[in-house]
Parts: sequence; C-alpha cells; structure tokens
Amino acid sequence: MKKRVFRIGSDGFNGAWYPASKDSGRGMILMLGDSAEDRMAAMGAKWLNRQGIHVMAMSPEKKDYGHHSYPLERFGMAIAFMKEQGCQKLGVIGASTTGMMALLSASYYPELTLTVAISPPDFVMEGFYQDGLDGMRERPGDGESTVTWGGKPLPYLPYAYRRPEYWQKIEEAARAGGDKIASRPMFDESERRHPVREEERIRVENIRGKIVFIGAEDDVLWDTCKYIRRMEERLIRLPHDSAFEAWLYRHGTHFVFPESLLKMILPVGSGLLVSMMFRAGKEHPEECQKTRIDIDRRLKKLLAEW
Repeated sequence: MKKRVFRIGSDGFNGAWYPASKDSGRGMILMLGDSAEDRMAAMGAKWLNRQGIHVMAMSPEKKDYGHHSYPLERFGMAIAFMKEQGCQKLGVIGASTTGMMALLSASYYPELTLTVAISPPDFVMEGFYQDGLDGMRERPGDGESTVTWGGKPLPYLPYAYRRPEYWQKIEEAARAGGDKIASRPMFDESERRHPVREEERIRVENIRGKIVFIGAEDDVLWDTCKYIRRMEERLIRLPHDSAFEAWLYRHGTHFVFPESLLKMILPVGSGLLVSMMFRAGKEHPEECQKTRIDIDRRLKKLLAEW
C-alpha cells in the first residue's frame, strides 16, 4: 500500500492515508494539527505506524484548524476506504476539539472499536473559524455547530461571547494566568449562562469496544477532567456496550500526548514548547513529563493488545 491524499471535491473528505510497513489488519483514524499532511499529523501517523497500525489522517480542509459544519458522514467515507484496504479493526484518536470529534464519530459508527480522546469536552462545541476576521486569531461561528449529520447541525453549547469579544476574553485569560492561550474561563462562563442540555451532550453510551479518556487537571483550555468525569458518570448510569478508562493526571496541561510522539513532532525542545505555552508546564516540567511518559507506556500497551 502507498500513501494517498484525499480531497473533498474528488473524494468527499480531506485526508491522507499512511499505511504501515506491514499489514496488521488494524487501522486508526487520526485527527491532529491543522492539516492531514502537516508535521503533527505525519508524525502522529508515523508513531502509530510503528505500533503496526495503518493510519487515515483527517482534517476539515487542506490546512485549517477551524471546525464548523463538519459532516460526520466523512468518517463513514474514510471507514469504507480503510475496509477496502483490509483493515478489520478500526479505531479513532483525536485531541482537544478533535477529541470531541473522535467521540462523536465513534458514537455514530459502531465499526470504530477503539476510541482515544485526549483533552476532550463531553458536549458538541459551537463552530469556530480561524480566518483572521477583525484581526482575531479565532472567532465563533454565527449559529453554526462544529458538526452536522444528515445535513443538519447537531445541537451545541453556545459560546458565552461573540466576536470580537470572544478572542479578547481568551487573550485576557491568557495574560491573567501567564499562558499563551487560555479559554477555560470562557467555557465555564458559557456553561453558567447555558447549562449543557441533554441534546448537546456526546452520546458516549453508543460507542462500542474500548474508550480511553485522557486529561489533566491543569488544562487551561477547558475543564477536561470535569467533562471526562461527567462522561464516566453517564456510562455508569446508562446501558452501553463498551469498556472505558479515564487516565486523569494532576499535571500535564492540554498537551497530554505520549512523550515519544511529542519528541517526534519536535525533536528539539518538545518540553520547552509545553513550558512556553502554559504556565503549568513551566512551573511543573518534571511532573508534566512524567505524565507524558506514563501515557506513552499505557497507550503503547493498549495498542499492542488491541
């Protein structure tokens, strides 16, 4: 098998196929970075390839981290291709917003039997753009969900603020906490103004196989550990056909990646990036690294047993 690039116009979705050197019958959908072909996605694919797993990296566009009105049916198209390549076991992994996407896709496609969600929310987020409008790095979509199904937007938690206040509040929180980016106060305020409704929650009880939630208490993008605990409570309360684990850490920041993966993405200064981005990474570098090393060990073991 050879690497292949997919485009929305010709293939129905944007992605890149990274086959492992040996056929193992296992394939993972990976959503990392701004593009299915950037360094973050390519190294993520290479890391999974080393575990003997074929990879389909996916992204909303050729290069764009904004998420708005993304059709979940694109995952179905990727799954169909991966089955054609002989993948008998299929999984999905995502981080941050794409951690949400990983959970959502698995809740709609039972073929996905391993779901790894790094720093995820437990609800559908409102759509957002990163198009530089008003000179802001990011802005909320006006009445758009991050995702759609059957051409209709899924119900979502609306952000507390509109543009340009949305990005101004994020910058304000970052300055106050000594971080490069911090949106946790905004998400807390969003829930205060609009408590999450049942229809906005991710139906994790529909996911099959194995679910792994990963998060750190010192995450300043949002309170991911609170969200993960709510998903655990939901799974305990509702009938489900899955086994689930929550790997929660005191320190690790939003970047709770396997240590060896982070070093592949940034061979020099991987730990420095975390300390530059987040005050917790600067104040607790050893603890954050221990977290990443533990995740590395546990995730490799999990993938080997899958």
